[in-house]
Amino acid sequence: MDPSPIVALFVAAFLSAATSDAFQTECYTANGKDYRGRQNQTFLQGGKPCLYWNETLQHPYNTVKYPNGEGGLGKHNYCRNPDGDVRPWCYIADHEDGIYWKYCDIPTCRMPGSLGCFTDSGEPPTLTGTSETSNKLTIQNCISFCRKQKYKLAGMESGYACFCGNDLDYRLHGEAASSECNHVCFGDHTQPCGGDGRVIIFDTRVGACGGNYTSPSAVVYSPDFPDNYNTGRACYWTIQVPGASAILFNFTFFEIIDQTDMVELLDGHTNHVVARFDGRNPPRSAINITADFVILYFYSDRTNQAQGFAVLYQALKAPEPRPKEEDKGVGGEASLPASTAEPSLESVTGKSNDSTAGQSSQILYVITSSPTMPDHNMPGEGARRRAGLTHLCPSAIFVPHLSKAYCSYFSFHVYFSVSFPFSLYSFHWFTAYLLTMVPNLISFPLPSSRSVDHLRSGCPSDSDGHSHDCKITPSHHCQISNHTFHQQL
Repeated sequence: MDPSPIVALFVAAFLSAATSDAFQTECYTANGKDYRGRQNQTFLQGGKPCLYWNETLQHPYNTVKYPNGEGGLGKHNYCRNPDGDVRPWCYIADHEDGIYWKYCDIPTCRMPGSLGCFTDSGEPPTLTGTSETSNKLTIQNCISFCRKQKYKLAGMESGYACFCGNDLDYRLHGEAASSECNHVCFGDHTQPCGGDGRVIIFDTRVGACGGNYTSPSAVVYSPDFPDNYNTGRACYWTIQVPGASAILFNFTFFEIIDQTDMVELLDGHTNHVVARFDGRNPPRSAINITADFVILYFYSDRTNQAQGFAVLYQALKAPEPRPKEEDKGVGGEASLPASTAEPSLESVTGKSNDSTAGQSSQILYVITSSPTMPDHNMPGEGARRRAGLTHLCPSAIFVPHLSKAYCSYFSFHVYFSVSFPFSLYSFHWFTAYLLTMVPNLISFPLPSSRSVDHLRSGCPSDSDGHSHDCKITPSHHCQISNHTFHQQL
């Protein structure tokens, strides 16, 4: 029995656990609407117990009205935020002044980039930089204001006041319970903007359009987060971690409703697109890219808006080489490094080794159109055309068993846009040449039959099955036939 699939499964579980523990949080939104934890009382110590959602039939939110798990409701009594309030909450039996619900103070529900809720006596103020007030204040409005002033921190108080600064003195300003910063923002009643004498503080990098990351792990948010992203956005983030053997990406929050708004992950060394997501193709698993340099790209058209995404990345270090005398030890088994494991159902890898050579059917994804993106925002129709160029053109490789060797026949279809006929044409021929030279091809797990049919068509299709304007002519077609390679079983 081949143990490699079992090893890959354990590796994928380890990588998933590593990203979950990176920030010790169960929330990636400002108001905790994504909280799916198990706290079932308003406070961990001395809080009121929550009622079960399937027993609150006299209240607006229950499992009868929302039977399909909407908002995280179910046959449990865990704190949830099904109505988009400023904080997770729950119904309680012991009501006070006719109020049958309470906010939950959940220490593990803090959005990365939020420093927390702090007291503000005013002497000295919690943040000592520039300040302003607005009756349309949102979290991102305040963050953007402070970011433009070159401050590192932004704080909101009483729903309408914004403060900026670079340092926070924890000795003078103690941290308060998150439930004390539940005043709604005057500009968005689903967001918390501090309280009376309480300021909620954020890192100004949250919601920035672009940035450079070198830390082993971090969370990258879509532009303008937690507000909806604006139209006509084109943003790049570079994630470059020296010494990393791979970088794992996990989209902890994804809310993009438009098919033309997209998120891409590119190999930073080659600019090849490894993964692409949009409103009809959301990420369904973690993406493991075997590179130390990755580019995250986001583009929005000029029509619809949504809240965007939060993606957590975790760099994986290459294992230290062991001394030769240890390699000759007796009775022990060498552990497999994470970067050599084959892809499993829990993750999609950008590259893989030949441990999957025993599979009889594989799909090879070849990036056939990924023009270099500009450094500035892409305006108007030019942006629309360039965004449309990004497609995955697959070449299916069927590997039959022939005695002790594999015989592979390739059919490499060249598909490129008329907008870049010469540069992409030469790139495709170069890729075809590489296919004839490299015996150990990079392969991915076989997708579902529906996605395979879509990918093999050579032209992208919409939800109704209608192909877009895509031309594949004999002059744009390159076939490599009767090409065989042998590999020991």
